[in-house]
Amino acid sequence: MRCPLVAGNWKMNLDRTRGSQLVAGIRAGLDSLGVCERVEVLVCPPAVYLYPIAEALKGTPIRLGAQDLYHEPNGAFTGEISAAMIAETGARYVIIGHSERRHTIGHLEDDRAINLKVRAARAAKLTPILCVGETLPERSAGLTLDVLTFQITAGLVGVSVVTGADLVVAYEPVWAIGTGQNATPQQAQEAHGHLRSRLHELVGPAADEVRILYGGSVKPDNAEAVMRQPDVDGGLIGGASLKADAFVGIVQAALAKVV
Repeated sequence: MRCPLVAGNWKMNLDRTRGSQLVAGIRAGLDSLGVCERVEVLVCPPAVYLYPIAEALKGTPIRLGAQDLYHEPNGAFTGEISAAMIAETGARYVIIGHSERRHTIGHLEDDRAINLKVRAARAAKLTPILCVGETLPERSAGLTLDVLTFQITAGLVGVSVVTGADLVVAYEPVWAIGTGQNATPQQAQEAHGHLRSRLHELVGPAADEVRILYGGSVKPDNAEAVMRQPDVDGGLIGGASLKADAFVGIVQAALAKVV
């Protein structure tokens, strides 16, 4: 069985003090649940806080990840950070292709740029969390599975995936990000099952080890129903990851998948 992964994407929120306090609250909640060996937990703070949050995480089972990277190893790229810089902080994961970077932030990253970032992450021995998902017009037009096929295929061009440690995929229905809407468990499973099938075509047997996370207004009260689906292996959590009790509640929901 794949070990569930619950990843908190802090986005551009919190400061150093509140981030450290959040880590302490999450740690206390996880200790009370006893989930450390059965659910993997990850936090992804803003880049400027990777080092201090790495310090706050010492002695805990909580993993550290970054929210983005630039695909070049170095050079005249003002404001960017490389995969090697991220790895040096102790982070082992990096989110790539988040819907906000694809659709709402000025960069408007395309699939080629996202693919280059996935390659850069793997070259630095980071595990990319490759985000894919359809917009509301695409879903309304019946294009969800076509969009997912294109994005996962484009994202993995030239990328070697041998084990589950090489890749995490996150399905984000863009219409559910920060809207309070949520895909039904059946909608989530349809998308995740399709992605798993496509992964089998792209990477072979390793597809059974790759974790596919659901992201889209996940909260403690809806997390368990979604995570019980056979191809949903955890969650990429936005707003609910900023409150220790809510985030730990989602971890508890993921724990129900493995007990």
